[in-house]
Amino acid sequence: MPKIVSVSTVLPPHEVKQEQAVELTRSLFSQRFKDIERLLKVFQNGDIEKRDVCMPIEWYGQAHDFEERNELYIHHAVNLGVDAVKACLQNPRTLEKPVDPSEIDAIFFISSTGISTPSIDARIMNLIPFRDDTRRIPIWGLGCAGGAAGVSRAFEYCKAFPKSNVLVLSVEFCSLTFQKDDYSKSNLVGVSLFSDGVACALITGDQSEITVNRTVPAIIGTTSKLMPASEDVMGWDIKNNGLYVVFSKSIPAIITNWLGPFVHEFLASNNLTKDDITHFIAHPGGKKVLMAYEAALRFDSSKTAISREVLRNHGNMSSPTILYVLKQFMESSPEPGEYGLMAALGPGFCGELLLLKWD
Repeated sequence: MPKIVSVSTVLPPHEVKQEQAVELTRSLFSQRFKDIERLLKVFQNGDIEKRDVCMPIEWYGQAHDFEERNELYIHHAVNLGVDAVKACLQNPRTLEKPVDPSEIDAIFFISSTGISTPSIDARIMNLIPFRDDTRRIPIWGLGCAGGAAGVSRAFEYCKAFPKSNVLVLSVEFCSLTFQKDDYSKSNLVGVSLFSDGVACALITGDQSEITVNRTVPAIIGTTSKLMPASEDVMGWDIKNNGLYVVFSKSIPAIITNWLGPFVHEFLASNNLTKDDITHFIAHPGGKKVLMAYEAALRFDSSKTAISREVLRNHGNMSSPTILYVLKQFMESSPEPGEYGLMAALGPGFCGELLLLKWD
């Protein structure tokens, strides 16, 4: 089975403590909300201590048009994307030796927070010496599900081409979409939760010549699911000034009722139950989302400890977040034969699951 042999993460340059985000939000929203102090409790109750963003915090209190935001998105996506790719290909924690860019056969680029044509992967290929026949597969619009979906699509590519080595590069700058004049509750929740991040994963086929120096997860199978008529659960409203967050308060309830049957059906198709899963690699969409995972799957809180740690230190970075979680699991050295379940949910409303087995 195809394997995930390396994962890298790169942090944007500016750290923001949650208290700083509270002060910025209070200064921008207090005139519009009489109960601003009550609403600001969402920051305190989210179990997030700090986040990383691509611009200084003062920038977010100023007006910016869509053109400026998108130019910054391209600039940071290329620069930090290059750093993530290089770190992934040279990762001594899992790779026996560095991987040359010429060994890469395809790049899946995952993002939902900016627009670029040519896509970011093409721009990066002009800075790193990939082969000129490397396949490029940019995927836009999957939001928080994008990281897991990208690994799933890379798995399918490696199943079709067993000698292949495939990169999944996930880049999100949620902070650049912040609208300081959007006084909706969704925007307020978004400010308390979302952040920026970049991650890259290397997936190899069964006949790849890349070797590893420790146990890594093989991908046994994947599945996707769409909830009909659920476009308004999460996503973007695209307006003249950019992207405006859509974030329904019903998400935790949807997860509790919808995720359980989805997971149990997937595991049963692989002759497993939830009790066979040692490692739960969950996208930490938020504190309530993790609690909904636990309720839906009857997992105790120890199963989501790494996801909570990533959320606490980085916030919700959208698609790269699950790769941050996966990296920590891989570095914790699971035992050969242990199973892991990757799970992420995103706009659609949709879900992506991957069954892993450490090999």
